Amino acid sequence: MKTALRTRLVEVVVPVHNEQRALPVCVARLHEHLTTSFPYGFRITIADNASSDSTWRIAQELAAHYPEVRAVHLDEKGRGRALRSVWAGSDADVVSYMDVDLSTDLDAFLPLVAPLLSGHSDLAIGTRLARTANVVRGPKREFISRVYNLLLRGVMGARFSDAQCGFKAARTEIAQALLPAVEDQEWFFDTELLLLAERHGLRIHEVPVDWVDDPDSRVDIVKTAMDDLRGMTRVARKALSGAANLTVPPRVQQAELPQGMARQLPSFAVIGVVSTVSYLVLYSLLRLVVPAFAANAVALFTTAVANTAANRRFTFGVKGSAGVLRHQVEGLIAFLVGLALTTGGLAMVPEGAPHWVELMTVIVANGLATLARFLLLRVWVFNPKRRNAR
Repeated sequence: MKTALRTRLVEVVVPVHNEQRALPVCVARLHEHLTTSFPYGFRITIADNASSDSTWRIAQELAAHYPEVRAVHLDEKGRGRALRSVWAGSDADVVSYMDVDLSTDLDAFLPLVAPLLSGHSDLAIGTRLARTANVVRGPKREFISRVYNLLLRGVMGARFSDAQCGFKAARTEIAQALLPAVEDQEWFFDTELLLLAERHGLRIHEVPVDWVDDPDSRVDIVKTAMDDLRGMTRVARKALSGAANLTVPPRVQQAELPQGMARQLPSFAVIGVVSTVSYLVLYSLLRLVVPAFAANAVALFTTAVANTAANRRFTFGVKGSAGVLRHQVEGLIAFLVGLALTTGGLAMVPEGAPHWVELMTVIVANGLATLARFLLLRVWVFNPKRRNAR
């Protein structure tokens, strides 16, 4: 039976850039685990992303030492570019990847790929946000991760819980069908792939993982967060235009936006951008004369009133003066939610941190507040059933 299982092949890609210190330890540990505990055939592919140190030489030495290891070199950086290059030409039954620091407990790898090999699921991800996951990481990374995934669920309608965990797999035929429509070559690659899969009704299996933050991580959190937000905007625009449709092995009908949301989202987004810019300008001006918490409260209150009025008229099509006061009062409840989120974010900023850190924190927290605001306005304040009942 074990021999029969070994005929199924799983390819594990380890993308690396200037990882000469971590790479030998990672490959040795991963190879030992797969050799002793993994019942399927495997291949470890080291994908070197234009390293300028000794990473490529070490990758070649590891490939010469282990029969199940091979090394691939790319002339340009980008985790997404590395995964695309290897996955697109793979002959394995399942393709996967994990970060070189092996922050995720390897015992979760078999539960990750087993549903793909059995045909039960199409893609699989490790999740650090499940109740049964055991995660050790700093408050800043925890906050940003939860905010980002909440934005994905609220704005993009995502149903998966953790887009950023570096521990994912897919049936090869599915990955190769989706890759042509995935534009990102770096960190947003994972999220874009998952959103595209959900749009086409594919099954995504989630595995709670034990995960320990790598203290030597060199990921630029702020830059990555901004790139992810830009990626979300691009994917939303493609989804609304229908440009992301592909021919993939179907399972169920393609997911569609709830009724009315396709019209409401662009209007809400434009108003949201104007409100956010106004908020940041007002916050920066007030910050010159008052403390951060006071500046945040005044700026958020002022823009919230204007935001409610604009969304009332343009996003949800409510005309006339009837109910204006009630709408503003209920809109202020959404303001209080936003105030709590942004105040909590400011409380996490270390004392004496540069102003740009403070500003980036309120931008991320304001994004989460915007999501909460849209949901409250749509399902409660301006709900058509509620208006009709009145």
